[in-house]
Amino acid sequence: MGSQNGFIYAHPDDETFLSGCLIRRLADAGEDNVLLLATRGDAGRQGLERAKNRQELAELREHEMRAAAEILGISTIEHLGWPDGQLDEVDFETLVQQIITFIQHHEVENVYTFAEDGGNGHRDHIAISKATTAAVHSGACPSVRKLYYAYSPLLRAQGLQPSILIDTEKLWPVKAAALKAHQTQHVTIGRHFGNLVDFPEERRWEAFVLGWQIGNELAIL
Repeated sequence: MGSQNGFIYAHPDDETFLSGCLIRRLADAGEDNVLLLATRGDAGRQGLERAKNRQELAELREHEMRAAAEILGISTIEHLGWPDGQLDEVDFETLVQQIITFIQHHEVENVYTFAEDGGNGHRDHIAISKATTAAVHSGACPSVRKLYYAYSPLLRAQGLQPSILIDTEKLWPVKAAALKAHQTQHVTIGRHFGNLVDFPEERRWEAFVLGWQIGNELAIL
């Protein structure tokens, strides 16, 4: 059996935006991928074009997430259900403990999450990054061997280079299919990736920096 990989993000579609091709490659190599999402992504106005209210939108986004997971090779999805757009207002220690529980239950070895700046400054992205880092560093997750952060402007400014660099061109049809599964987010997806038919050269790379590994007490964040 291959390694157990845990992807810990804020919203449905974060997994595909940042790491869709990486997840598929890991799955094809016989590794298991599990996903923890802090929210159900039910605050987006564009999603309410297809849903009557936020509860219906949450259910729709969970359905979309399951479809994307099947395409990418994610075996398990867990939703914490915290308020979308307000993750930095929830009790931090409770959030950290939920992440610890997830990591312990699945015996996650490699953890992937946002960098400290959230990639784009999104408050939910920043909150889940901080809580995931705290969980890994708590000493309560002995299965974890490595913690990776999605490459971001902050990491670039610090002069750090990616430890994992995935050229997405060959797997673009897979990533595009997973993005299409998140139908409620078509506006944002189109803005970032174009029409999902033509390969977006400017979005070629999925990149992660190794922030911590067992035996190395010095973390980058």
